[in-house]
Amino acid sequence: MNLFCVGLSHHTANVETRERFAGAGAQSTLREAGCAEALVLATCNRVEVYGASEKRVSTDEIAHCLLQNNEVSDRGHSEALPFYRYEADKCVQHLFRVASGLDSMVVGETEILGQAKKAYQSARTSGAVGPCLHRLFQRAFRVAKQVRTHTEITRGSVSVGSVAVDLAQKIFGELGLCSVLVLGAGETSERTARALVSRGVIDLRVSKTLQRPQQCCEIDILITSTSSEAPLLTPANLGPMLADRVDRPLFIIDIAVPRDVDPAVNEIEGVYLYDIDALRSVAEQSLAVRRQQMASAEAIIAEHVSDFLEKISWEPGRVVQNTEHPPVADSSLRAS
Repeated sequence: MNLFCVGLSHHTANVETRERFAGAGAQSTLREAGCAEALVLATCNRVEVYGASEKRVSTDEIAHCLLQNNEVSDRGHSEALPFYRYEADKCVQHLFRVASGLDSMVVGETEILGQAKKAYQSARTSGAVGPCLHRLFQRAFRVAKQVRTHTEITRGSVSVGSVAVDLAQKIFGELGLCSVLVLGAGETSERTARALVSRGVIDLRVSKTLQRPQQCCEIDILITSTSSEAPLLTPANLGPMLADRVDRPLFIIDIAVPRDVDPAVNEIEGVYLYDIDALRSVAEQSLAVRRQQMASAEAIIAEHVSDFLEKISWEPGRVVQNTEHPPVADSSLRAS
């Protein structure tokens, strides 16, 4: 099998590009493109395909499978797109770094491990994961746990949600007097809500969906992270609601990909919109706390990469599967 990873992330692509390749529905098309095994890891900061195939599947084919909404394909022009490709041992190393939070915008963040486990479980349930990716991801989960246990890489603001709260605090200073709405469900929203409470927010509202858009008239800060495939807030539906807000700005921090808020909303008077890419500078400031821990984490990863490769027979660019130990249930999936 050829083992590989093709993807794009906050390192190589802006949010506009990432949301074009959000990967919805790509699992079946990847199999049709020639992947014997395939797993899509899609988060707010990355879209990656981990695959195993008898014959090489081109980056063009992978990009085409990831395109959202059947838009016009860029097939044949992947060299102009910010896709990276890792094969064999480089693929192994990359996944171990991703699962451990070393490749994240917020270095050391722990959400990525839970997201990787969910992606693995989904692909395995659909039959897209076989022996090759099973062994690779099981080892990645072990590596991530060891890095978190034996280093202090998770010190400081270590989630996208907590960095969003950092940004809100930089803007408002004292958050205790602010009304805040967290829109969305899941781990990111939960972490964001906890971070807000820890900073003194009293008037905190949490909603899974924007069932009451008029809430935007009553709040100071909206932090949104839903799984909607289309913008929930546009100038057309938000503008009229804010007509009576005089000298009271609304700050929106959109950490969803695809984005929940139409970028044109930023043109509305009194509205200040920040997307996931705007959090980069805030995240980089918190990195200094954990930079010294990265060397220890990289050493753990290097040791596991070497051990993993020793247990598999390799040819240039290929992995020969050991089929003596078929996939078994993973008890570690019960917790992130």
